[in-house]
Amino acid sequence: MEGEDPWIRALRGAVPPRARVLFFPHAGGAASFYAPFARRFPDGYAVAAVQYPGRQERLGEPLVGTLEGLADGLMPSLRRWAADPVPFVLVGHSMGASVAFESVLRLQRDRLTAHCSLVVSGRTSPSAPREIPALDSDPEILDHLAGLGGTASEIVRSPELMDLLLPVIRNDYRAVARYRPVPDAVVDTPLLCLTGDRDPQVAPEEAAAWKSHTTAGFRLKVLPGEHFFLADHPDAVVRLLAECADADGR
Repeated sequence: MEGEDPWIRALRGAVPPRARVLFFPHAGGAASFYAPFARRFPDGYAVAAVQYPGRQERLGEPLVGTLEGLADGLMPSLRRWAADPVPFVLVGHSMGASVAFESVLRLQRDRLTAHCSLVVSGRTSPSAPREIPALDSDPEILDHLAGLGGTASEIVRSPELMDLLLPVIRNDYRAVARYRPVPDAVVDTPLLCLTGDRDPQVAPEEAAAWKSHTTAGFRLKVLPGEHFFLADHPDAVVRLLAECADADGR
């Protein structure tokens, strides 16, 4: 199932799977970022990550300029995953949290969320929006990337690599800045919010506000670290995601 289309890259297989976990990358990110997490899951977990157009093996494809457009493009793939009666955990970090949220809203309209759980990480809730400053120049973008810590310093300092990455990053930053979520949108799945205790992008109350966006159970887990705290605690993150899958017997 995971290898049938370019939107989803398989990172760990399981036949038959006891659960499926799908990661949604951050702005400028790609599926490969989550390979180290996939290796830490117990046997039986099928783990994959979304591959947005315009990066890695999809480098030649047109970029998608809105987060809603990314969620729409993913729907044929996600419907197949959600229709499979095993626990399905959708995990989005930063920009990916918004894409995952929009995706669950679409699956909900199709009545395909019976086995789904949503995990949002490093992102303010739709009801606690934060004004996102426009980053108009490449130096501003590079400074912002370096400050967040999600891009290796050797990549930021490499003109050749940044020539490839900057168009993608510019596109994603614009998409995030344009995104206007419905402030009272609610999913019918359990929702876990992960946040870093020193994340400059997400205040504690902005993370806690995700509670109002689910009619099912809500948990907030604060981990040490800044915006990319999850990269510092992969084992803890994987344990939390496995707990979400194991709690699927709703």
